[in-house]
Amino acid sequence: MDISSLPLPAYFKEYYQTFPTLTPIQKKAINAGLLHHQSLLICAPTASGKTLVATMAIVNLLEQGKAIYLVPLKALAHEKFKEFQELFKNSPHKVTYSVGDMDSPSSYLASYDLLILTTEKLDSLLRHQVPWLPAVKLVVIDEIHLLNDPTRGPTLEIILTLLKTLLKPQLLGLSATIGNPQELAKWLGADLVRDSWRPVELKQGIHVEGKTKFYAKK
Repeated sequence: MDISSLPLPAYFKEYYQTFPTLTPIQKKAINAGLLHHQSLLICAPTASGKTLVATMAIVNLLEQGKAIYLVPLKALAHEKFKEFQELFKNSPHKVTYSVGDMDSPSSYLASYDLLILTTEKLDSLLRHQVPWLPAVKLVVIDEIHLLNDPTRGPTLEIILTLLKTLLKPQLLGLSATIGNPQELAKWLGADLVRDSWRPVELKQGIHVEGKTKFYAKK
């Protein structure tokens, strides 16, 4: 399955023409209904292509509404902003990011199509009941396993509960490390999509006195 065969905008296909073939987790996500607004929990190793899964979902629906890309860290918000800013350079869509330094409704966000937000910022927007929230049709939750984090987890759980109850958008959770993916997918109201493929083999070993001994997989 190639990117060129997907019913996605031309600017997206042109941007990713250097890497036209989908990875296993990307193919599984497409087959699971990613482009038909199905909520999914994506579990796959680091560098296996989870971000492109989210990107395909985003560009698929921006003609219909807004999308939110939820991240746990300010630095990650800025990194994702730079990535999507480059992608949307030749498109009609606008992207911005907000990290929640101030508890405010941030009215300027209404004019953007893709909003990259920290958990704290989305929490603030929900509490302020900003009028454009019903236009949000997709929420991507990066590092969704942080639901189990004692500091960030409770806020994220409340946010997702409010989203499921009030807005009912397509939800797309991304993670490489989830201990109970079936239970989490059920709670999200999402289908679980898993794959173990990684671009570089993961080896285990012990490094002692300048020498490394690797152990064969059992």
